[in-house]
Amino acid sequence: MTECERQATLLVADDEPEIVEMLQEYFVGRGFRVLTAGSGQEALEQAAHGPDLVLLDVGMPRLDGFEVCRRLREHLTCPILFLTARVEDVDALEGFACGADDYVLKPFSLAVLGARVDAHLARDQRQQVKTEVRFDGDLAVDYRTRTVAVAGAPVELTRREFDIVAFLSKHPGQVFDRDRIHERVGGWESESDSQVVTEHIRRIRKKLAAAGAEHDPVETVWGMGYRWRA
Repeated sequence: MTECERQATLLVADDEPEIVEMLQEYFVGRGFRVLTAGSGQEALEQAAHGPDLVLLDVGMPRLDGFEVCRRLREHLTCPILFLTARVEDVDALEGFACGADDYVLKPFSLAVLGARVDAHLARDQRQQVKTEVRFDGDLAVDYRTRTVAVAGAPVELTRREFDIVAFLSKHPGQVFDRDRIHERVGGWESESDSQVVTEHIRRIRKKLAAAGAEHDPVETVWGMGYRWRA
């Protein structure tokens, strides 16, 4: 694995302690940071630590994997892999519909599961980390250097303004409300509230327009939030 992958954080959620312990030992041994949960509610609580990938048992009591997945998708965009003893067609459809990326059947080989995790992390990294992504022909966002340019001319954004541009532009067409944007760009680290997002976006729009951007890339979806124009 690459250095980035070795630093990845996994969330393992299963109501069978033996499986949780086995997966934790295996992935820690491979250099991952591993968060564990023995119930659906605990999985939701651990998700606040921002895992890079989730291994989620379908058959947990009370709050099952499907419901946990739906709730996680309200806050996480990382890969979610279901662990399950059997996959019927209807279950597979329900799982993908609630936001799962893949299924892993029990019993599973640790080597095969590890390879599956590596593949999903690598795919997610390719999607999220691109040297330069262009929108509307004249706007470029460079995630690696954290810079924005219009027709090749740099646009000076603050750290938080760039964080918002990066988050929205990595999910074009997807609507996020102010609370979600505030949370994802590190709002929990300060005493500010989600209303500051509106002001940040106003400033982003003003700076891009002043730089000569052909279109406003951030669209307001009234009553719902904001999205990056796809």
